[in-house]
Amino acid sequence: MGALAGGAAAGVMGSQRLLAEEDRPGNLPKPISAGDGSLKQALQLRQSTKSFDEKPLPKQVLSDLLWSAFGVNRSESGKRTAPSAMNWQEIDIYVITASGLLLYEPASHSLNQVSTNDIREAAGRQKYARKAPVNLVFVSDDSKLKVSEDKKPIYTAANAGFISQNVYLYCAVNGLGTVVRDNIDRPALAKAMELREDQRIVFAQSVGYPKA
Repeated sequence: MGALAGGAAAGVMGSQRLLAEEDRPGNLPKPISAGDGSLKQALQLRQSTKSFDEKPLPKQVLSDLLWSAFGVNRSESGKRTAPSAMNWQEIDIYVITASGLLLYEPASHSLNQVSTNDIREAAGRQKYARKAPVNLVFVSDDSKLKVSEDKKPIYTAANAGFISQNVYLYCAVNGLGTVVRDNIDRPALAKAMELREDQRIVFAQSVGYPKA
């Protein structure tokens, strides 16, 4: 579960090094569910938000959000919180923040730093998407799909949709705003993310605290 790294250090410089290590984006605390509310409450509160405060999400909130989206909920089988046709698990969640581009690794519940480049301008055509503290990008690894080319978009749209709804429900009962987006310059974003040819952007989802 992404254990925090860093050894004992003496003096101010040592403390600064330890703090920097703890603040690394890849380190996620163990997800917790306390206070998440009921399903009925989540459905009652679920809505789309298009105005976000720019303050970053606390590490615990990001951890809980990603686990809710598509984390491992059955460790013995590696299966997830959202269904996946044939258990292909072809959808990867990329996370765009001010600190760069990260990839969620469900098995270890951690974030892999893909790039330190700020690519928020490519996150979406909407102004709010470029200001939201977190943009999730659902990317299909088409090499995992064992169906004909014409059926791949159907399966990936459905599987990403299940994940997106998990995000909506988590946000609804935890004071966050979110909206799923299709208005993306996909070639530009794929280039900024340095995706492979067999990776395909399905859609994106902005997340943050609603602007007062």
